Amino acid sequence: MTKIKDKKLKRKRRKIRIRSRIFGTAKKPRLSVFKSNKHIYAQLIDDQESKTLASVSDMNIAKNKASKNKKEKSDQKPAFLVGQMIGQKALKKNIKKVVFDRGGFKYHGQIKALAEGARKAGLIF
Repeated sequence: MTKIKDKKLKRKRRKIRIRSRIFGTAKKPRLSVFKSNKHIYAQLIDDQESKTLASVSDMNIAKNKASKNKKEKSDQKPAFLVGQMIGQKALKKNIKKVVFDRGGFKYHGQIKALAEGARKAGLIF
């Protein structure tokens, strides 16, 4: 029980520390990532106006496009496809540069796959 509380507390502290340094604007929004046990979400956020410019989750992806297995090749992971979709939405809104906010999660696995997908779509960070 305490191990789970400690894990959540550590992630919360990392998130606060990261967010103190990262700030998104309309020209260079913050690409915020959240993952739960089942799903992964990405948002483009303008912190000056407190607005979400675009959002995508793996629930938006067609079932036949992405496999449910998170340990597939990187270009078949749902997280990689979410990254590509958020990159495409950003490019439609003429946004090319973003600030990456990993939300206190370690930069590996699904978070890394999402970042690679966004970079492949054309985002710069």
